[in-house]
Amino acid sequence: MIGNPAYPTYQVFLAVFVSAAITCLLMPPFIRLMRHEHLGQQVRADGPQRHLIKQGTPTMGGVVILLGIVLTCVLLAKWTPDLVLALVATLVTGSLGLLDDIESVAHKRSLGLTPPQKMAGLILISVTFCLVAVNVIGISPELRFPGGFVLDLGVLSSTLTIGSVTFTVPWIYLVFVFFLMAGLSNAVNLTDGLDGLAGGCTMVVMLVMAMVAFRYQEINLAIFAASIAGACVGFLWHNCYPATIFMGDTGSLALGAAFAALAILTKTEVTSLIMGGLFIAEAVSVIIQVVSFKATGKRVFLMAPIHHHFEKKGWAETKVVIRFWIVSAAFAALGFALYFQLG
Repeated sequence: MIGNPAYPTYQVFLAVFVSAAITCLLMPPFIRLMRHEHLGQQVRADGPQRHLIKQGTPTMGGVVILLGIVLTCVLLAKWTPDLVLALVATLVTGSLGLLDDIESVAHKRSLGLTPPQKMAGLILISVTFCLVAVNVIGISPELRFPGGFVLDLGVLSSTLTIGSVTFTVPWIYLVFVFFLMAGLSNAVNLTDGLDGLAGGCTMVVMLVMAMVAFRYQEINLAIFAASIAGACVGFLWHNCYPATIFMGDTGSLALGAAFAALAILTKTEVTSLIMGGLFIAEAVSVIIQVVSFKATGKRVFLMAPIHHHFEKKGWAETKVVIRFWIVSAAFAALGFALYFQLG
């Protein structure tokens, strides 16, 4: 560990800088490697026409983002069980995204793994995460709402014994954790459709999650969240319009899983949905579009996710991105304010 652990605030701010520097410096050689291997993004054929020029832009930048996060945690954090769990969940989900990216690039199509394949992977990851969080870390299977109301999701639990190991399975909370982790992973993935959009929104949210973890007296989780924010800063240097690298599913799925993991480990599952309100809005817009079209044959939005709707209305890509950053910051601030009302 570098720095002075006696000053935890310093450690958290240093994590942002170190992670940003590592990611920013490692990205150029990674971009050159991707170009040399002709590993580029496959653009949706039904997407905005202006996006066709992005065809072939190097992708899988999430690999460098994850590397920046890991190296920063190695340098600055103590390897406590909660940090290890959060980091492993992030890396495994990122690996699932990497398989999706490789499948997409190999077959030269915008879609990689099939939805059932992705869902199977997310189920395995979320279930394992929940069982370890409850039985090893000691996370209580409950939801805490602003105002002090607590909803116990551990009322329907089973105790299982495998060999000499006995563990509790909180069935309702298990399902909730799956929806939270799979939902946020896919929500960030859906948001990753414009240059700098997902990276900038994640940076904002992770800075707030770092403050939440710090106040929760989980300094190592705060460093983890700060390292993610810093990695997004370093990535944005190369991903801002016009992007020279995309994070791919490797990055977007991993960042969503990291967000969910932090929410669960800091017991802010409810307020995290407000902090990540922009991601939720993106996912909900897709659901509304699909349901409306199947039920009535009509579309609510010009195109979903909703950032493409505003593009279709004539907004410049940079205008959409900056305004969505502002909305994301507003949601994050509101969620952080409500965090102080938790019981």
